[in-house]
Amino acid sequence: MIHDVIVIGGSYAGMAAALQLLRAHRSVLVIDAGQRRNRTAAHSHGFLGQDGVDPAVIARKARDQLEAYPTLVWTEGEATAVTGARDGFVVTSADGGSHQGRRILFATGVTDQLPQIAGLAERWGRSVFHCPYCHGYELDKGAIGVIGSGPASVHQAELLTEWGTITLLANGVVTLENPERQRLKQKGITVVDTPIAAVENEADVRLRDGHLLSFAGLFVATRMSPASTLPAIMGCTLAENPMGQMIAVSGSKETSVPGVFACGDVAVVPSSVSLAVGDGALTGLHLHRSLVWPDAGT
Repeated sequence: MIHDVIVIGGSYAGMAAALQLLRAHRSVLVIDAGQRRNRTAAHSHGFLGQDGVDPAVIARKARDQLEAYPTLVWTEGEATAVTGARDGFVVTSADGGSHQGRRILFATGVTDQLPQIAGLAERWGRSVFHCPYCHGYELDKGAIGVIGSGPASVHQAELLTEWGTITLLANGVVTLENPERQRLKQKGITVVDTPIAAVENEADVRLRDGHLLSFAGLFVATRMSPASTLPAIMGCTLAENPMGQMIAVSGSKETSVPGVFACGDVAVVPSSVSLAVGDGALTGLHLHRSLVWPDAGT
């Protein structure tokens, strides 16, 4: 069977794109490894109609709705290779399966590169966050620590003053000149230069000098990179931005490789469930139009 579109990555963006195609009676194969970026979070916020819902519940409900369409094929597993060209792609999966498709959509998401601090990764998505719009409100205007990871941490600390009392934990990574320190002080932001030894309890920070600082929650500006190496192997151009690396796409969401599209966190910033769904839906429309008018460009 030759599928109209093979979607690699079945999280929110990939499913949103698939839905548009299924409703146009197109055949869609979704290959999903089950690695949602927010899989460690207990609640999803800022998504109209789903605010406060467990993200796993949102994902499960969305998949159930997709599976009501007869032209969907869903495969759980990892895509390991993509070969061929537009109208004749072949995707190989980890179980040895081979799948043919006319178009490819990468909705594989990104990997967050966290600072190497003891106890940090274990709390990611529970008491350590990256998006204030997704998680700031629930901290109830309490004390918030921003763990320094690079230049973006200063911007993050300033933004977070809308959600609580901010301490910027420079951690030996963020270097501040006196004018910048004064600006932060005027905004009510405390700067702690002592490096971090570990994150303890729920959101407590143990400094290397032994002091323990307690917070309602912690934020860190992570550096993102595509969760899959397949786009780069195929020759898709990657773009650098202040948040890290992502797949470069045109206004119609097509990558530098004809017939290969990308959407969601791997192709757009900033990131949230609602933005991923919107970007996926738009990409699904562009994919459909590329199938209807293959010689007109997208």
